[in-house]
Amino acid sequence: MLTNIISISLGAILINNFIFSQFLGCCPFLGCSSKVDTATGMGLAVVFVMGLASAICWVIDQFILVPLGLEFLQTLAFILVIASLVQFVEMFLKKSVPSLYSALGIYLPLITTNCAVLGVVLLNVQNDYNFIESVVYGVTGGLGFMLAIVLFASVRERVQFSEYPECFEGFPICLVSAGLVALAFMGFSGMQIFA
Repeated sequence: MLTNIISISLGAILINNFIFSQFLGCCPFLGCSSKVDTATGMGLAVVFVMGLASAICWVIDQFILVPLGLEFLQTLAFILVIASLVQFVEMFLKKSVPSLYSALGIYLPLITTNCAVLGVVLLNVQNDYNFIESVVYGVTGGLGFMLAIVLFASVRERVQFSEYPECFEGFPICLVSAGLVALAFMGFSGMQIFA
């Protein structure tokens, strides 16, 4: 059991990172990665939503949808849970940390349609994870997203002061940088956790 949880954790953070390996959640990744502070806030919000969504969606799937034969409603039910959680996070940030709330702007409500959050709960069902494995996969998947967005924000901050051709100004240099960081993460793909 412990080895399974460790492999799920390392897999979600490094090997099957939602951003660099599965290309899920690229919209907030590219939109909120211009500053490390904003990227950290977005990463923490995604960790919270992914972890809680994994727990709640597993319970809804196992105790409501599957016993009633309503598996075809999984995606709809999961989206409703995610939207509710994002609304909760948005209200909390608006009251508690208004500067982060305004810095995240439109990208905070976009967590609702962040395919990484929906992807983690659907992969929990597809991989037939139990409750603990689902929560671990959700939290560590969020931590992998946070690692990716914070690393990329630090790269973008350094690129601002670098010299590069004028044709790469703006979004093109952002995509080139993201590709290079993704290539670095591909080095983890051959990693074998347990023999």
